[in-house]
Amino acid sequence: MTLTEGLLLGALQGLTEFLPVSSSGHLALTQQLMPGFEQPGLLFDVVLHLGTLVAVILYFRQDLKQLLSSPFRRDIQAVQERRYLRLLIIGSVPTAIIGLAFKDTVELLMHRPLIVATLLIFTGILFFVAERFRSTGRKRLNLADSLITGIAQGVAVLPGISRSGATIAVLLLRGVDGQTAARFSFLLALPAVGGAALLSLKDVEHLPTAEFSTYLAGAGVSCLVGLLCIHALLGIIRHKRLYYFSLYCWLVGGGALYFFR
Repeated sequence: MTLTEGLLLGALQGLTEFLPVSSSGHLALTQQLMPGFEQPGLLFDVVLHLGTLVAVILYFRQDLKQLLSSPFRRDIQAVQERRYLRLLIIGSVPTAIIGLAFKDTVELLMHRPLIVATLLIFTGILFFVAERFRSTGRKRLNLADSLITGIAQGVAVLPGISRSGATIAVLLLRGVDGQTAARFSFLLALPAVGGAALLSLKDVEHLPTAEFSTYLAGAGVSCLVGLLCIHALLGIIRHKRLYYFSLYCWLVGGGALYFFR
């Protein structure tokens, strides 16, 4: 893999991780178009996801500071933050179970562009339904919201299903406010991506030393682009414009079905 390819994939990851169009789907399809592209397992993809994880940490650093300090505080606000932290932990459980169960399947599907394209089309349908039937929205999440969102995030390990899109969509369908849904979705990604990174450590020994700098450069670009896209998506959800992403997913998915047929 060349440095140019690494930077391109890093920018693509940062752009598509938070804009709900499936970063894994875009990476899979783009890598299929790169002659001779190889990576140990899904190591490079995971490194790019770590870049966007750092973007979430930076963007929501104040939220994370409050959440992580809440078990040690006794003020009124800490009570609500401890409840929110429990919901994040509970939501991470089904994600971990599904992610571990489908790990090998995901690696296989990354090389099946027709399946990825079909799942992209499904993602577009999900956005359309969520935008069509979303209500005014509540700001308080409950246990059912957490579990269902965790399941949606687990299913979104399949390339072509957007993680942020799936989690935000199910919360919108449950009547949760768009900004609240997006914040919970982004924070819920932290343990999921961190866990995937730990599972991929075994592949590091197969990484050519000459490509270390390419991996780091790709992660850096994904972080920078991701920071911009978090802000953009929050504005898009506020103005109820998920329909645009439905159209985009249908176009890309349909185009990929035709190209890779």
